[in-house]
Amino acid sequence: MKAIKVRHPASLDNLELVDLPDPGAPQTGEVRVRIHASSLNYHDYGIVSGNAPTEDGRIPMSDGAGVVEAIGDGVSDFAVGDHVVSTFFPNWLAGPPEIADFSTTPGDGIDGYAREYVVHPARYFTHVPAGYSHAEAATLTTAGLTAWRALVVDGGVKAGDSVLVLGTGGVSIFALQLAKAMGAMVIATSSSDEKLERVRSMGADHVLNYKKTPEWGAAVRDLTDGRGVDHIIEVGGPGTLPQSIDAVKTGGHIALIGVLTGMGGDVPTATLMRKHARLQGLIVGSRREQQEFVRGLEAMDIRPVIDSSFPLEKIADAFRHEESGAHFGKIVLEF
Repeated sequence: MKAIKVRHPASLDNLELVDLPDPGAPQTGEVRVRIHASSLNYHDYGIVSGNAPTEDGRIPMSDGAGVVEAIGDGVSDFAVGDHVVSTFFPNWLAGPPEIADFSTTPGDGIDGYAREYVVHPARYFTHVPAGYSHAEAATLTTAGLTAWRALVVDGGVKAGDSVLVLGTGGVSIFALQLAKAMGAMVIATSSSDEKLERVRSMGADHVLNYKKTPEWGAAVRDLTDGRGVDHIIEVGGPGTLPQSIDAVKTGGHIALIGVLTGMGGDVPTATLMRKHARLQGLIVGSRREQQEFVRGLEAMDIRPVIDSSFPLEKIADAFRHEESGAHFGKIVLEF
């Protein structure tokens, strides 16, 4: 089978297309899956670019979607022919989080889904929403479930709430779709007026160009009659967190799901405290939450926004496109 390996020193120029042995038949409790698609995340970019350390020869990509070709004894969740998608934390099945690293995450601590076939325990996968393509399903593992957990599981979003989404990457676009489907008012930010017009066409109630309005926290409060927003999808980290704390309402919720502006920095803790605001860090979610997310997508009839698709052997070009920041929504690999 064809696969991609990260060769040291890790960089986009050192991604190698290789032939590997077929993984064979599943054993007790396992499924054999033909992988047809994956989607790019900034976590994956850290691995393939060398910004996050991993083993030499690691197969990257945390997201994988495909078809069950065979099942081992004792597997009752799946049948041959089922369309499935991977989970980010294969051993976090349900309940509160108990893992704080990536040692079991495909594409990081263990081999990922940039390959044509895998044989894994059945718990590594869930079903996909009815009617989803493999490319659409591959967007759910990381970006989709992160948005779901931020707004629904941790945030308890409800009709009439207000939501601020930063940027137009995969998580933020999913959050926009989920929030609107649940009856929330959405404010979206970007540095591109063209992208802001796209999110407006998707239902965003207000848009802000953060380059033209650097004090966008105050602008968000103005748009909410001085109250601030109930929920914020915070993807920037230290460079944007002060403005997010300014924008959140008293008693509001900030979901910290990204650190695009750096790993640490000054936080206006006094303002956070004064506002009684909840700053909740999170990384994706459990298998149970992914199953609930899939049911939610079917009920709301939401389809992912896919920016572009690349073949497996063009994985470096796909990541260069992500690196450029020109994408809107998700970039996928199809093979």
